[in-house]
Amino acid sequence: MPEDFEISVQQQFEDVIASGDRNLLKDFLNDQNISDVVNLIYENPDLEYKIMSILSIQRAVGVFKILDTVEQKRIIQNLPAFKSAELLNELPADDRVSFLEELPNNIVRELIKTLNPEERKITLELLGYPENSVGRLMTPDYVYVNENNTVNEVLDIIRKFANSTETIDVIYVIDEQGILKDDIKIKDFILASPETRVRDLMDNRFISLYVNDDQESANEVFKMNNRVALPVTDEKDFLLGIVTIDDVLWVTNEEFGEDIQKIGGTEALNEPYLDTGILNLVKKRAGWLIILFLSEMFTATAMQFFQHEIEAATVLALFIPLIMSSGGNSGSQASTLIIQAMALGELTIKDWWRVMKRELISGTILGIILGSIGYMRIFIWQNLHIFSYGDYWQLVALTIFFSLIGIVLWGSLVGSMLPLILKRLKFDPAASSAPFVATLVDVTGIVIYFSMAYLFLRGTLL
Repeated sequence: MPEDFEISVQQQFEDVIASGDRNLLKDFLNDQNISDVVNLIYENPDLEYKIMSILSIQRAVGVFKILDTVEQKRIIQNLPAFKSAELLNELPADDRVSFLEELPNNIVRELIKTLNPEERKITLELLGYPENSVGRLMTPDYVYVNENNTVNEVLDIIRKFANSTETIDVIYVIDEQGILKDDIKIKDFILASPETRVRDLMDNRFISLYVNDDQESANEVFKMNNRVALPVTDEKDFLLGIVTIDDVLWVTNEEFGEDIQKIGGTEALNEPYLDTGILNLVKKRAGWLIILFLSEMFTATAMQFFQHEIEAATVLALFIPLIMSSGGNSGSQASTLIIQAMALGELTIKDWWRVMKRELISGTILGIILGSIGYMRIFIWQNLHIFSYGDYWQLVALTIFFSLIGIVLWGSLVGSMLPLILKRLKFDPAASSAPFVATLVDVTGIVIYFSMAYLFLRGTLL
């Protein structure tokens, strides 16, 4: 929280609360920026009910929209029934649906009963679309006109209906059947003469979203077309609603948080860390840890297979942690880079060969760099008599050199290809988390290491 907020708004709030004057508190809260009121709620959770109940309904809606889901749930639970009903009815339909879909079904049913008939109908329609679809994000409140309208008539329509919409940057043109024909920026109407017909301003070059598209695809469309809102249609181009950029950014932020958690080797928490119960936290983490633990058992099995080589050349055991970690680290790096590039739309599955060629080159170079360092480590330690690697130390050094090239190259290939393979199989690429890639490379790394050892040390130490 900004220091100036702590000094000014928070202190003033405490002084007003201490005065016990309800009217003074109401005036104070209604004079603050929405963001400052949100900060007050986070800093004074025991007073959130009092803050929300005293705000005017319009400002309460503005505050509620940008609160975390955990805070929203607490507020709805603690507010009187009439106040929570008023708040939910005044929320824009898309924000209301975003909140409701985070709640258990039995609570959703009860809250929907508090909505007025019109809002209830809209909410149920939006909730009827697939989870994580564009339909869940859209709002049915927008301004539309007919191509036969004049600019003067359009401006009258805007004055009449724009107050209930989230944005009027773009006006949508539909025909008598509700089919989307075009979208026109409001500045075009402002600059046109009053008698100009809408049809004369149309260029039929509009961009729309399909109602059942994935929400992540909407982010790509917004990014490529620089829009603050986009229309949403069905398969027959019937205009159903619009999606605004703020909703897409909210979804993108949530997806980013989930992907970061998955990359770290855990399931998405879906709520702030400190608000997640211990048992739930354990549940979210245990699954991946069990999978990774069982996977690591294959590493032990691989080492048992090479038990004779380890006993014959115990010096090889000294480098097992170095070999395993180098492969895992290179794989984790590659996996993270590819997942990020896919999330940003910088590459797709079709780019797999380009990615593989780049990783073949970069993985080899990185392997040579690390292999050279490993070789020099043995050379320096042996010649400075810091540690003796035996009479065949040069062969041991070559084993380490070529093992690191092979393992780092393999780790880079696995880390880069696995996210693309998962995407092709319709799984979440973030599930190819760094720990998972590292574990997979550990097993194969042991095989590569001792294969190299057998190649260079056969007839000497082995």
